[in-house]
Amino acid sequence: MRTRLLGFVAAVVLAALGALAPAAQAAVPAIDGQTCMDGGGTVEYESAQGSWICVDGSYNNKPID
Repeated sequence: MRTRLLGFVAAVVLAALGALAPAAQAAVPAIDGQTCMDGGGTVEYESAQGSWICVDGSYNNKPID
């Protein structure tokens, strides 16, 4: 009985953590290209990650939305 209860509790905890992970990632505000350039940076494509980022300036290494 204890093994089943422990397994159930572990499954519930993992499910809760899995549900919160996308919300935590979505909470990071991305900037747009104009905001990057207004902050003194340039918009560049990061081929290793397959995404656009702001390089230099106030928003260095921030993802571009």
